[in-house]
Amino acid sequence: MSSHREAPEISKDPVADSTDLYAFVSPDASDTVTLIANYVPLQEPAGGPNFYEFGDDVIYRIHIDNDGDGRPEIMYSFMFNSEVAIPTTFLYNDGPITSLDSPSWNRKQTYTVIRQDLRTGKIVELGTGLACPPCNIGPLSTPNYASLAEAAVHELPGGRKVFAGQRAEGFYVDLGAIFDLGTLRPFQADHAKFGVSAPVLNKPGAGINATKNVNVHSIALQVPKSDLRGSGPVIGVYTTASRQQVSLYEPTGGRRGHAGPYNQVSRLGNPLFNEVLIPLALKNYWNSQAPADDKQFATHVANPELATLLPVLYPGVFPNLAAYVASGKPRADLEAILLTGIPSGVVPGFQNYTGAVQADMLRLNMDITPTAIARASNLGLIGGDPAGYPNGRRVYDDVATIELRAIAGATLPLVDKSYKADAAAGGISMGLTSSSTDITAEGTVRYIYQFPYLGVPYAGYDVPDNDTPAVVSSY
Repeated sequence: MSSHREAPEISKDPVADSTDLYAFVSPDASDTVTLIANYVPLQEPAGGPNFYEFGDDVIYRIHIDNDGDGRPEIMYSFMFNSEVAIPTTFLYNDGPITSLDSPSWNRKQTYTVIRQDLRTGKIVELGTGLACPPCNIGPLSTPNYASLAEAAVHELPGGRKVFAGQRAEGFYVDLGAIFDLGTLRPFQADHAKFGVSAPVLNKPGAGINATKNVNVHSIALQVPKSDLRGSGPVIGVYTTASRQQVSLYEPTGGRRGHAGPYNQVSRLGNPLFNEVLIPLALKNYWNSQAPADDKQFATHVANPELATLLPVLYPGVFPNLAAYVASGKPRADLEAILLTGIPSGVVPGFQNYTGAVQADMLRLNMDITPTAIARASNLGLIGGDPAGYPNGRRVYDDVATIELRAIAGATLPLVDKSYKADAAAGGISMGLTSSSTDITAEGTVRYIYQFPYLGVPYAGYDVPDNDTPAVVSSY
């Protein structure tokens, strides 16, 4: 998945697991940028009696690099605090939760937001005691969940907005196929199969969304572009989660205390970077490093293992890619997309280049106008839509398809005019949308068209068999 359980250690620590990062010019407020960082992956909606929440012992941060050095100049930090209001019950709530201060809600969580300008040292507390909404439990416990979520959208000084709480998972991917030895369902009949008899693979298959009907915890922040801008319009964005070095345990009470400096235990810039490109032995280490130091991982971008495997797994399907891999040439297209941004002249009329420093970050050119929803392509730039990934990332962008096509060589002709992409590279698809422009198709319907953009979370009482289209006005 985008970064769900992407490394051995963080898979054991879901409240600190950075799962998805989004950065885009707000389509309904184009003088602002929306930043969304998701944590706590794969939430089964009926997860009681101890429903999901952010970690009180974790610092969550969204970092902005606006001078191209791979280090943040602006940093937003989020710290959470949970309280038990009714210590005599085992229940999350002992009656309907009809407001954010409902006395029936036993386990409330609030948070503080701080903005730091690392160039000047200025620290501003933007808000404290801000209420998270409860998890979406069901029709008796949370009878009007949309209103609870709407009340948890907080206005901050300077024309900013913030929301922190449970949302429907927006990322979609055919995880079961991809990690079954690289099965690409459109071409699964051509898979080498390693000698295993698998008649189900003898014809193309339809995609299956592995993240369907699950929830996530989301930190969404909308700020004026002036909050983020440096000398130019392009910014780099990444998110982290940090824990203190020492945890203290009481024999009868579990973990109680923490001490020492905070260490980064999770980070995320581009989707699928650690998931697909970084070797297993380095994944925990990668999570601890700053993007400015990503030159040490650049060889895994320039020579991705998956590009080597595809011609082996699908003999004769990717002949041009096989020849390019055999030549030993580095993948300059992937280095640009993932590590530096795309410079001017590569894609006519487009650039999101931050400079020569190789760093895994989302790169957003804030001067590119948002594409109207009716004309948007969830294939982003390769679908002719410069407002989508890899120009930042919108909630509905089909990043798994985009990145797999790029690794398979679809973007190589941009930097090597002599290379002709294999036809199969452009045919790779998660199979979860009916067309590149249909963002209301299966797998991408759990969105709303205003802040915080990710849709109402699934309720534990009655998870539907199929996604239900979000209502534009719903929170």
